[in-house]
Amino acid sequence: MKIGVFDSGLGGLVITRAFIEALPEYDYVYYGDTANLPYGDKTSGQILAHTLDAVKYLVQKKCALIIIACNTATSVSLRYIQQRFMPQYAPDVKVLGVVIPTVEEAADAVSKVGVIATNATIRSHIYREELHKIKPDLQIQEIAAPELVPALESNNFADAEKYAEEYTSRFTNIEALILGCTHYPLLKDCFRQLVKKNVRVISQDEFMGKKLKDYLERHWEIDITLSRRAEYRFFVSEVNDHYQKVAAGLFPGIGIERRE
Repeated sequence: MKIGVFDSGLGGLVITRAFIEALPEYDYVYYGDTANLPYGDKTSGQILAHTLDAVKYLVQKKCALIIIACNTATSVSLRYIQQRFMPQYAPDVKVLGVVIPTVEEAADAVSKVGVIATNATIRSHIYREELHKIKPDLQIQEIAAPELVPALESNNFADAEKYAEEYTSRFTNIEALILGCTHYPLLKDCFRQLVKKNVRVISQDEFMGKKLKDYLERHWEIDITLSRRAEYRFFVSEVNDHYQKVAAGLFPGIGIERRE
């Protein structure tokens, strides 16, 4: 059985690389729904439908553990999938998201945290809700950045950096900034230059590998089911030359395949 990773596009490849760097011996299957990106401007019903389809696909690929790397899909779909869908569809398969580990990283902030994410993630207020469970008095400033994912997926970093500067200027007196989308680690250096020196930029690629390792150490019943042949496969719902180049840049020598 394998570890499956799902994202709405190619941003989750950055998180997958973090997993593989931390746990290279395991087998991984990545699926990016490039035909339907971006998810951030879709309705909750559309996001849930696409996420359910992706989870079913990864179950068919014999994944015993599935990580929804997409923050938008996590915020809209994870609770339903964990509590209602998986117990009936594939009760032995565990599905995790990326929001709770990210919130844990931000919980040491004293007074105010900023969150930048897609429209759908901000609309769900999932980061605000989860942070307030840990620190009820923490101030949360949420800003939606709908232009960032399309710019990054099209490799237009000039526009992406311009949008990042515009959005970052709206935050006031924050101590930490959560990059609440798996695409945003591609801009983490830019964000760190844009915020004040004392503001901690929380980028999911920097701690997700450790979080997965910790999870498997605590859940041996899942860990013992996972194969360790260091085999990595990458699938997308739509493939083109640009996607191949992005994948090759992150994983030299490994191409991406169109979903069967």
